[in-house]
Amino acid sequence: MSTSNQTSNHNEIKQWAKERGGVPARVKGTGNGEDAGILRIHFPEHSEHNDDLEEISWEDFFEEFEENKLDFLFQEKKSDGEQSTFHKFIQRK
Repeated sequence: MSTSNQTSNHNEIKQWAKERGGVPARVKGTGNGEDAGILRIHFPEHSEHNDDLEEISWEDFFEEFEENKLDFLFQEKKSDGEQSTFHKFIQRK
C-alpha cells in the first residue's frame, strides 16, 4: 500500500524533487510579471511532451507557493515499491 505525505517545508520539497530528477516549473502562458503562474514539478527524464512547461528558479517557485498558501502532497513509493513521482499542490489548512 502506498501512502501520501504533506509538507510546506521548502527543503523537503526540493530534496524530494532532486531525488527524482525534478525541477521547478510553471505552465507556459500562466502568470505575468510577479505572478509565476500554475506551478509544477517537472521530470524531464520521464516526459516526452514538455512544451507546455517552463523551468523557473526555486526562488520564484517558492515565492508563488507561499503567496498562494500551498502545501505539497506527495508519495515516496508506489504500491509496488518503486519510487513515485506523484505529487500535487493543495491549499494549506
